[in-house]
Amino acid sequence: MTSTESTARPYSAFPVRIGVQVQPQHAEYADIRRTVAAAEEIGVDVAFNWDHFYPLSGEPDGLHFEAWTMLAAWAEATERVEIGALVTCNSYRNPELLADMARTVDHISDGRLILGIGSGWFQRDYDEYGYEFGTAGGRLDALGEALPRIEQRWTKLNPKPTRDIPVLIGGGGEKKTLKLVAQHANIWHGFGDAETIAHKHAVLDGHCKTIGRDPGEIERSAAVGDKTPEELGKSLLDVGTRLFTIHTSGPDYDLGLVRDWVAWRDEVNGQV
Repeated sequence: MTSTESTARPYSAFPVRIGVQVQPQHAEYADIRRTVAAAEEIGVDVAFNWDHFYPLSGEPDGLHFEAWTMLAAWAEATERVEIGALVTCNSYRNPELLADMARTVDHISDGRLILGIGSGWFQRDYDEYGYEFGTAGGRLDALGEALPRIEQRWTKLNPKPTRDIPVLIGGGGEKKTLKLVAQHANIWHGFGDAETIAHKHAVLDGHCKTIGRDPGEIERSAAVGDKTPEELGKSLLDVGTRLFTIHTSGPDYDLGLVRDWVAWRDEVNGQV
């Protein structure tokens, strides 16, 4: 990395990290637990699940488990890897309750929780569990109202969190979501090719400038799905992405690609 690149993208100073989203669908919990343990052994930096109540692919009524009770179990079942939901749906829990849940999992894990959060989008979850779906704009406004409440509740809890819990916000909306990232997040998580991600980075940097925040404080994360490092690694790296997250789904969780990304991480970080 050149000094010019580092100056243009101060968030490029973060080391490369690898996440894996172990999607909690179509599998027994024992298989999910074994997968997370195996991912930690391989050397991933972050293990994510997701916050839904039904599968997002395959059999719509297939096996599925709830996110936050699972995260508490992962906190006990792992030792090193950071854990979190990619991402928690703000609509499903009162912000003060969510803050307390996050604080609790933070303590159980000895300070390894990332609070991933977003505005929510999967209508079946809302309909089946009795939440008001509303509009995309309304859900984003609710997220904007919830984030300060979460932050305030953390200051009131006894005991307080073990650390300043990192907040990851997922989503690419340029007028509302990225503004919330600039105001509240430690990590931004997005989707798309390098050109798309670079554009979102520029928009986020602009929001940071408006409020006087250093954009270098916000780690840039992207979903790589089932792509290889050769397909996406360098292009996303060059635009400032530093947390790369692979997904794997049940019933037969395959971590072969995760091994490839971890090896690529070690190669890239060894060059810095």
